Amino acid sequence: MPMTPDAVVRSWFKEIWNEGREEAIDRLADDNFIAHGAPSLPSTTDFKVLYRQFRQALSDIEVTVERTVTQGEYCAGYCRVKGRHTGNGFGGAPSNRMVEFDGVVMALVRHGRIVEAWNCFDFLSMYQQIGWVNKPPTP
Repeated sequence: MPMTPDAVVRSWFKEIWNEGREEAIDRLADDNFIAHGAPSLPSTTDFKVLYRQFRQALSDIEVTVERTVTQGEYCAGYCRVKGRHTGNGFGGAPSNRMVEFDGVVMALVRHGRIVEAWNCFDFLSMYQQIGWVNKPPTP
């Protein structure tokens, strides 16, 4: 019996992001996988490029799925991301600064695999913590 949408989303972050198991992408993503928003990636091959950039930039990345809501084949998860900017995977020199930001993912899961995912993570906050973007003044 396939895993529930909740279990698939939690496994995605635990195995792939926290444990660094790139091979789990092929097991947990559907053959027609599409990820939107980080930027939009039309295949697992494209997703793996982004994944490697993130793992190189934030070598100790840890994603905690704080809560999920599931409705049928859809699972939405609120996530907290922590890590230290130790590599140049984002295209600039590492700052060695800690970052902590949050985000939301909504995944369509069929037969225990993610078919499509919509991602909205606070990368502006991450860039501010790295020191690449100044915080705007509060109105």
